[in-house]
Amino acid sequence: MKTKIIALLALLALTALTVQADYTPIAYYMENGEPTSTTSGIEAEDTLTVTFKIDEKGTDTDVIGYAWKIFKSGETAAILIRYGEETTYKFTASGDYTATLYTVREISTVNSDGSITKSDTTQAEGSITVKISNSFLEMPNAFSPNGDGINDIYKAKDGYKSIVDFRAYIFNRWGQKLYEWTDIDEGWDGTFRGKPAKAGVYFVLVKARGADGREYSIKRDVNLLRDYTETTSTE
Repeated sequence: MKTKIIALLALLALTALTVQADYTPIAYYMENGEPTSTTSGIEAEDTLTVTFKIDEKGTDTDVIGYAWKIFKSGETAAILIRYGEETTYKFTASGDYTATLYTVREISTVNSDGSITKSDTTQAEGSITVKISNSFLEMPNAFSPNGDGINDIYKAKDGYKSIVDFRAYIFNRWGQKLYEWTDIDEGWDGTFRGKPAKAGVYFVLVKARGADGREYSIKRDVNLLRDYTETTSTE
């Protein structure tokens, strides 16, 4: 009789080891000012705060806890290990990341004398990838604030990526500061104290930092063209 009980307990322990539950991780974050969620992958060009939660839970009763691990591509050690059903992490550096949800299970092992030893084990349930782009920033050397709707504002070139800090200054030829701005999507409209600045050469100084840690120090001439009219082609 004792032998049958031990065999039954061993079978139950083996069944507990092989249970596969459906635990699906989901990520919540803001994209273009709107709340967004995904169970697969995220691509961003700036620092990003992501909250990872469990979207679906299995029903097996041997799960006693949950763990999250975030790895950066090329690194063997996790940059984050946290326990609980959810966690929040701010990605501040460029690179490829993987956030994985683990379940923590209590496993019962039947010993030869019939006693039962309990231990914990972890199992990966699902992952979400996060990609933060390398930074990129360029400033043009000319603009034409003539009201034609084309190139009227002097600002960073389109295509900039992963810029987390930005400050730009415009000076005239005598070193007088005419304008400064900190929003990378804004720029100089070619005026000073409410009046149009004269056509000619000015100077821009930009101090910026990318999410990948790259520091930008851009110094260059800026040609203000008053009588220049740009045309666009539909070809």
